[in-house]
Amino acid sequence: MDAPADSPWSGTGLDPLTGRVLEHLVTVAAADAAEVAAAAEVSAADAERALRHLTDTSLAVRIDGPVTRWAAGPPRTSLGVLLARRRAELARAEGLVERLHTVYETVSGARSAHLVELLEREDEVSARYGQLLKGCVAEVLHLAKPPYVTGSGVDAGGPEVADGVRMRSVYETGGFSDEVSLATAVHGTGRGGELRLAPRLPVKLVVFDRTAALLPVRADRPAAGSLVVHSPALVEALAALFESAWAGAEPVSLSSRTDAPPPASVAPVSSGGASPPEDTGATEAPDPRTREILRLMAAGMKDDTIARALKVSRRTVQKHVSDAGTRLGARTRFQIALLAAERGWLGASQGLGDVVAGQ
Repeated sequence: MDAPADSPWSGTGLDPLTGRVLEHLVTVAAADAAEVAAAAEVSAADAERALRHLTDTSLAVRIDGPVTRWAAGPPRTSLGVLLARRRAELARAEGLVERLHTVYETVSGARSAHLVELLEREDEVSARYGQLLKGCVAEVLHLAKPPYVTGSGVDAGGPEVADGVRMRSVYETGGFSDEVSLATAVHGTGRGGELRLAPRLPVKLVVFDRTAALLPVRADRPAAGSLVVHSPALVEALAALFESAWAGAEPVSLSSRTDAPPPASVAPVSSGGASPPEDTGATEAPDPRTREILRLMAAGMKDDTIARALKVSRRTVQKHVSDAGTRLGARTRFQIALLAAERGWLGASQGLGDVVAGQ
């Protein structure tokens, strides 16, 4: 059995137990199965299985006698032979990959296969998305906007990414209350992904390690098919498009997304144009939930949408906004957003100009 990818023995093909047994054997002249089992903290049967594996691969020798014992072979020599065998296997596998790719290009058309793929069916899109996502080792960039395709791996979370892969997503504010987008965003942030909101996005897009990009053929009909772009110049341009949208979007975390009972009474904030009263001078930052609600409000989201995004009641959202207005000495949502940004309640990335532009 091969070792897990994070095992120091993964490159040799030895499983972790067999590797531990070998590590013990090199520290002693020889050992019987009981001694090996005690040292490795495993059963005698497991120890004997590991010892047989080491013997079969010439990494250890069996010494017969009244009590059978095992001794390690010279590691540099014995492991060197094993690694050479693994390198030969990998070389054969690489040769097979090249032959398969040659056939693939012949059938698909070398030029089109290299630059772009056309995926016409929803199941093709979902499967290809999964392949690209699982192959990522550095980052995934995601622009999400409606209409969403229910059941698609792209719009519904899809397969997991590998640990250590950075995920950044920008969602269009107007469609963020959609169940598919919420589920995907919550899933992504739960795995350490970074989330931002923008009033408008130019296109739905996923960029994988800046080597491939997936986007719909038609912006208004994502089920009509998708393109997988491989051209380095086009992928770089699409990554730059994402970075532009990311720079202008508002960070949110959904860290306060949790159920909460509605307050007993609420005083909704007026949307009129009255001038704010004199600043009360309150400077203490609000609790995390209030800050999150104010950030989403400043990004242009309505109370119902904020409530669905944070999984709280609409009355809870109104209560937090109303309380923030009282502390800031503001009467309208616009005044609250401006003063909250001025006090630094919305985070370092949200300035007065950003709030004005978002209204």
